[in-house]
Amino acid sequence: MSLRDALPTPRIHRDGLNPNAVLISLSIVMLAAFWTLDMVSMAPNRIVLGTGYSAPAAFGWPGALLATLLFCAISFLAWQPSQRHYQALLAVVVMLMALMPFGLIVSSFLLIEPELAQARLGLGAGYWVTLFILLLCLVELRLRLNLTRLWPTLLLSGIALVWWLCATLWLDSLALVQEFKARDQLFIRAVGQHMTLVGIAVSVSIVLGLALALLMRRYARLQKVAFTVLNFLQTIPSIALFGLLLAPLAWLAVNVPFLAKLGVSGIGTTPALIALIAYSLLPMVRNTYTALEEVSPVTLEAAKGMGMRASQRFWQVRLPLALPVLLEGVRITTVQAIGLTAVAALIGAGGLGTFIFQGLGQAAMDMVLLGALPILMLALVVDAGLGALAEALSPGGTR
Repeated sequence: MSLRDALPTPRIHRDGLNPNAVLISLSIVMLAAFWTLDMVSMAPNRIVLGTGYSAPAAFGWPGALLATLLFCAISFLAWQPSQRHYQALLAVVVMLMALMPFGLIVSSFLLIEPELAQARLGLGAGYWVTLFILLLCLVELRLRLNLTRLWPTLLLSGIALVWWLCATLWLDSLALVQEFKARDQLFIRAVGQHMTLVGIAVSVSIVLGLALALLMRRYARLQKVAFTVLNFLQTIPSIALFGLLLAPLAWLAVNVPFLAKLGVSGIGTTPALIALIAYSLLPMVRNTYTALEEVSPVTLEAAKGMGMRASQRFWQVRLPLALPVLLEGVRITTVQAIGLTAVAALIGAGGLGTFIFQGLGQAAMDMVLLGALPILMLALVVDAGLGALAEALSPGGTR
């Protein structure tokens, strides 16, 4: 008997595939969190701590059993995975995420008395764990179904629309909604400030990154020096870098009237932009340099043989072929800048970080979420959008 015959034969299901251990494990953890952790909390006002409620108390037994049935459906479908089962799993996951705000509507009806005008409904640990695991399931299904990065963004956008409609029409008692209504104009202005800072920082870093990468390709000695400096900037904590910029910028604002007229000062937008650009340069320069260097010399030689000049070879051959990797650098830079801009609120630059730090100072976690959740959503949308564009432009990518 050969060694191959002696080895144990793995158990194969009817479709020839083994169970998806990832989805089964996630559904079990989600089910455990749903039944053991508080799903919502209810507080009579903003000051008093809320009281936690389990799934049956929050959603009623019918709602709790319906959610449990859908969780079990994930395990059942993942036990014998196939293309059709994965499509059904995607439908179940999207349905669960879309039904979550309706569960909060049921909770507000069951737990909040009409005479308690100041009552606030909060999201419990079980609610957040369930949402996080559903997002992990969505990532796993995207890989199994071989979907582009754009598909999760479209699905999440539709789910977000359902959440927004529910919050606008029926969830006035939700603490996060009350925090938004109390400062809606400030929120809109903060979103504009945040996106402006990110847009300027990323745009400047793209221009500087491309220029530095081209110089590094022309002057080999510059490569080591530039990467050393950029790596050193990355090691400085963001708050420390903001602090280091305060004194020199304040001195320039006092001693150079022209800069003061332009708005340069020790606090505010100027140090925030300088710090964001400094942090954005390394991923931008590294990806741009790598993308330009990885273009096949054979392709460039063929273009030269066709009579193309050096400038034509760069703009018509090298840059288009390097564009997918270059876009990955833009994606990394933008996502990083979206997160770092939150810290800029500490030096008066505004943005969504204002709500995060105000909420921490007031021990109001719902205000923290008012600033943190939009940052997370912006990062997800940008990551998926630029990632999908890079995939579409890559050789053999989806078009």
